[in-house]
Amino acid sequence: MTDIHETIKEIKSRLRLFMNGVISQSMRDKGMGYKLIFGVEYPRIKEIAADYGPDHELAQALWKEDIRECKIMAGLLQPVETFYPEIAEIWIEDMRYPELAEYTAMNLFQHLPYASEVVFRWMADDREYFQLCGFLLMTRLLAKGMQLNERAEAEFLDQAFTAAEGGSAWVRRAASSSLCKFAMQGREQAKMLVRQLGVMQKSEKPEVRALAQGIKNEIEYGL
Repeated sequence: MTDIHETIKEIKSRLRLFMNGVISQSMRDKGMGYKLIFGVEYPRIKEIAADYGPDHELAQALWKEDIRECKIMAGLLQPVETFYPEIAEIWIEDMRYPELAEYTAMNLFQHLPYASEVVFRWMADDREYFQLCGFLLMTRLLAKGMQLNERAEAEFLDQAFTAAEGGSAWVRRAASSSLCKFAMQGREQAKMLVRQLGVMQKSEKPEVRALAQGIKNEIEYGL
C-alpha cells in the first residue's frame, strides 16, 4: 500500500503544475482564506482525481489539508460505503465556502445511501452550511426523480420557504433552486408552488419579492 503522505505529496505536485496565479488571487479577493489555493479549475481537479481509485484514508487526509483543490478532490475520492453520517457532519462543520458545499453535494452527498434521510435534518438545521448542503442535496435528489409523500412535501416546502425568506444569500439561492426543481416534477406541484409564492411576493423585503418573482418566472417558463 502506497504511503498516504507520499500520495498527497504527489497530488500537490501535480496540482502545482496547473497552478493559476490569476484565478488564485481572484479567489482570495473574493474572501477565500484557505492556507493554499492553486487556482486549478474543476475539470482538471477531476482529471487528476480519476488517476486514483476511491480511497477512504486518502480522501479523509485530503480533506484535512487546508487547500482548496485537496478538499474538492476529497469529495471525488471518498467511497460512499465508508462515509458515515457522522463523518458527513464533520465535513459540513468544516466548510467555510459555498463552492466547496456545491462540489461536495454534487460529487458525494447525492450518492450517499442515506441521502434522503439526512436531507431533511440538514435543511432544518440552524447552521448555515448544514442548511446550504441540505438544499443543494434536495435539489439534486429531486432532479434524480425523488418523490415526496404528503408529509415530506409539506416539511420540505415549509423549510424551503422559510429559508428563501430569511436565510443567508447562499441559502436563499439554494432553497430557491430546490423549489424550482420541485415544481418541475409535475403541473400540480408547479401550480401549488405558484399559489404559495403569492405570499412571498407581498414581503416587505425587496430581495424576497425579487426572489419570489424569479422562482415564479422560472416555473412558468417550464410549464
